[in-house]
Amino acid sequence: MQKPKSVEAYLESLPEERRSALQKLRETIVAAAPDAEEGITYSMPGFLFDGHGFVSYAAFDDHYSFFPMSSKAIDAHRDELGSRVTGKGTIRLEYGRPLPTALVKKVVRTRLAEATAKRGGRT
Repeated sequence: MQKPKSVEAYLESLPEERRSALQKLRETIVAAAPDAEEGITYSMPGFLFDGHGFVSYAAFDDHYSFFPMSSKAIDAHRDELGSRVTGKGTIRLEYGRPLPTALVKKVVRTRLAEATAKRGGRT
């Protein structure tokens, strides 16, 4: 797959079921981190914070993934995430199943606190 030129272009290239699932994830991330800047990071749609990769997500044939770009953010919620954690930095989500929005927001807020601390608490 070619590197997407924009988040919109990436989403528009997907079949409806995938686009709908990623749109819900996208809206959930925005709700938890409204000051993060949307963009392409690591060739995936996602968000940047203070000019750095913050979180991203991507569609695959049989699932979609959320990448908090922080093992600490995953570890902080590992028990709740359970079998959704499929790698060091990957949260696997299933099409056709409800998005665990409250859990995604917790992970994003943990990641936000980590990113804010890294930049010395500046807001």
